[in-house]
Amino acid sequence: MVDLPTQDWLTPIIAFTVSAIGSFLGLAFAARARRSKTFTRWQWLALASLSLGGMALWSMHFIAMMGFSPVGTSIRYDALLTVVSGVTAVLVMGVALTITISWQRTSTLLLGGLVAGAGIVAMHYTGMASMSVHGELHHDPVYVALASAIALVAATSALWCASRLRGMTAILLASPVMAVAVTSMHYTGMLGVHIEPSRLNRYGPPPGASTTDLLLPMMTGLFVFLLVCSLFLLLGVDEERPDYARRPVHATPAPPDSERVPDAGYRPRHGAAPAPAPPAPPARAPEDDVWTRRR
Repeated sequence: MVDLPTQDWLTPIIAFTVSAIGSFLGLAFAARARRSKTFTRWQWLALASLSLGGMALWSMHFIAMMGFSPVGTSIRYDALLTVVSGVTAVLVMGVALTITISWQRTSTLLLGGLVAGAGIVAMHYTGMASMSVHGELHHDPVYVALASAIALVAATSALWCASRLRGMTAILLASPVMAVAVTSMHYTGMLGVHIEPSRLNRYGPPPGASTTDLLLPMMTGLFVFLLVCSLFLLLGVDEERPDYARRPVHATPAPPDSERVPDAGYRPRHGAAPAPAPPAPPARAPEDDVWTRRR
């Protein structure tokens, strides 16, 4: 069994932070996808899948694995299986997000959680299979079952947040909760790992890439990905602003000019003064009328 308390605790903290950042980006992109239509929705869904599957899950897993150093055993990683595990996480999260966001019902949420949970387990144990050691790697079935159950709950919770949460405050609060669930699944599975040393004395490291060979490309890729995601979020800020021009006007419409009652006491401050009324003609006496018969 792996003795986790004896491991380096700086690596789990870094892995948790990366998972929380990936969760925040994924939920923010998923919120944009819910408000978008046609091709724009697919763009936001693709970014959400990369953030949740590639950063919150896969990057967290391999950063945490860099702190895994069993006594007396060298570890190397198969590059192909490492890439396959990352692609699996991204594709599965993309399918689950599409199902959940396109049809926001309880049944689709449970189906998406089942798909995403299975994808998380597949990503984790494909990544474990990429490990190359002098010996045999075994997994305790009890811890495998516990890790799978946590993955199912974590995936369903992540999809619920992606399809229901609104507002930056809610996303900020949900991101560390998701990171706790994801990292708990990883380290629960790692508790059931047992390495049986080889009976033959082998010299030198096993074949594969070292942790330093994986660290530099991963950190560079994460940095570039964060810059791209930040740019997309900044460019998409205007979509969250309310459109006041499209709001219906509830005020009482002004009556037409023909129905307005003039105010006798109103005098405009600026502009021309109203023209004075013409004087009334003088009353004519009867004798002034030439047509009046005089007596």
